[in-house]
Amino acid sequence: MFITMLPVVDLIKTGKLRALAVTGPKRVPLLPDVPTIVEAGYPSLVVEDWTGFAVKHGTPKETVARLNAAINKALEKPSAREALAKIGAEPAGGTPEQFGRLVGDQVSHWHKVIADAGIKVQ
Repeated sequence: MFITMLPVVDLIKTGKLRALAVTGPKRVPLLPDVPTIVEAGYPSLVVEDWTGFAVKHGTPKETVARLNAAINKALEKPSAREALAKIGAEPAGGTPEQFGRLVGDQVSHWHKVIADAGIKVQ
């Protein structure tokens, strides 16, 4: 079973759940003994969780820039970084353009996966 790591980190750390691998390209600092899916021999199965902020289409660029700056500033705070690290998250920050590329890349990737697998909406 594949599951987002954040809700199960405590279960893994206490031994109530056994993690076989993480699907990111590198080991997770919070779970250093859990190998990556690449180490397990599946380099094409790298999948990473991500979270971001989106605004309504047409939001003024100045508003987007202010919001982005505030988010990046918050992610630089040691308290925010420590809180995120405790749940296995790594803050990235960045620009709206970088986030747009990430979302676009993800849409393209999963579109191909769905098409290659012949998955149809029912």
